[in-house]
Formats: sequence, C-alpha cells, structure tokens
Amino acid sequence: MTCFVSFVFGMFIVKQSRHIGSPNSDSCRVADSVVVQNDMLHHSSCAVCDMSTQNKCNLKDKPHRIYSVSSFKNTFPDNNDVQIISAKQNGVSPVEDRNDAERRMKELVFVGSNLYFYVDKLNSSIPYLVPKASILLQDIGKSFFDSLYVKGIPFHKIIITSVLRTKRDISRLRRSNLNATENSCHLYGTTVDICYNRYKTVEMPEGPHRRVVSNDTLKWVLSEVLRDFRNNGRCYIKYEVKQGCFHLTVK
Repeated sequence: MTCFVSFVFGMFIVKQSRHIGSPNSDSCRVADSVVVQNDMLHHSSCAVCDMSTQNKCNLKDKPHRIYSVSSFKNTFPDNNDVQIISAKQNGVSPVEDRNDAERRMKELVFVGSNLYFYVDKLNSSIPYLVPKASILLQDIGKSFFDSLYVKGIPFHKIIITSVLRTKRDISRLRRSNLNATENSCHLYGTTVDICYNRYKTVEMPEGPHRRVVSNDTLKWVLSEVLRDFRNNGRCYIKYEVKQGCFHLTVK
C-alpha cells in the first residue's frame, strides 16, 4: 500500500467517524457525500487503476497471487451453537423492534455504507451493531481493499446483506421460513452476513467502466481475508451455501 493511499484512507475514516449519525440525520447524509468524493479520488489514483495503468505508475512489486482457501466449508465451520455463545457475551439483550433500537443508541451504533463496504437494502434487519462488531466490519472492509490492491485487482466493496434482527424481524421470518432459528445471533448486534456472490464496483459515476472481475475471483480474495481474521481470533464464521453469504459473529 502506498503512502498516498494510506493517507487518503486514514483522512476519510476520521471524517466519517465525526459525521456518521442516525439513519435519518443530516450528519448521515454528510457522510454519504464524503464517501462519493473519496471513491472518485481513489478512482483517479493508481491504487484503483487496472493492471496496465498500475504498471505505468511504476509499481515495483509484482501482484501477489490469489490462493483462496482449500475448502470454504472446512475453513469456516462455526455453526450457530458456537457463535451464539460469543453473541450473548459481546452483544446487547435482544431488541424488541425498531423503536426499541432507537432508544438504545448508547449500546448500538448505526452502520451505513461507507468507503469500505456497502449495506444492501435490508428487508429483515436494521443497520445497527455493537461498537466492537462495527469496528470488526470496518477492519474487514479495509483489509479486503488492501488485499485487492496488492493483487492488482480493481477495488470492489463487500456487500452486507443482514445486520441486527429484532424479535419482530425473527418472528416474521419464522412465519415464512420454518428453518429460521428463533435464537439467532443477529438478535444481539454482534453478527453480520457478508455476501460472497455480489460486490460493489468502485468507479467514477461519469468515468470509464472498470476492468471486469469475476465474482469467484473476489470471493477467493475475500475468503483469504476472512480466514486471517478468524485465525487471529477476531470472529467466528460460517460459510452459508443456501444464503450465499459468510455468517460472521465478533469474538
């Protein structure tokens, strides 16, 4: 990672931490504008160029190889009975509904799309986490960017598909899906689902289209990043086949 990229990352992280607020606040909209400016700035830097442009930027090191993991199932085996223990230890007491979540802002922080990840439209959860889980998610997104950079792959953001589920969300899910667990880790604000078959391309709105990267390639890189976080004791992870996501709980 070049000094320029590190400086830009650090500078905008500080700005975001000062401005991000509740979903309906003016400060949240300010944070969104910062992200747009930052994406445009990164697109114009050598950090997000395709490989032909990076070569012109005199990068001395060859791109790192992509190894992925030997088995998604075996590398990320942490079932609900393992993750739920950590969720209860590190999380909040289950939230009743969205109004209850708004009243508990001393325990929870709002999680919105930013420089490092994109929060998908949430139908059965709300964008809140305990601070420890929010920091973990930010670190994962940053490490994913770092890994893409050293491998010579254009920047893409990971997509978050599920965050905190209230008791009402769980009840509604169980009516439509009998396999949905009543004692979900998502109840405690410690758990997120990271999609592995979709990613958000980082590019200038009016600029040229970026070099196309397959979702499988991005999944392999993401699996390397998540494996390291799990091995370093930061989280538990379950590879979900039917849901198409990595189900992750902070430790």
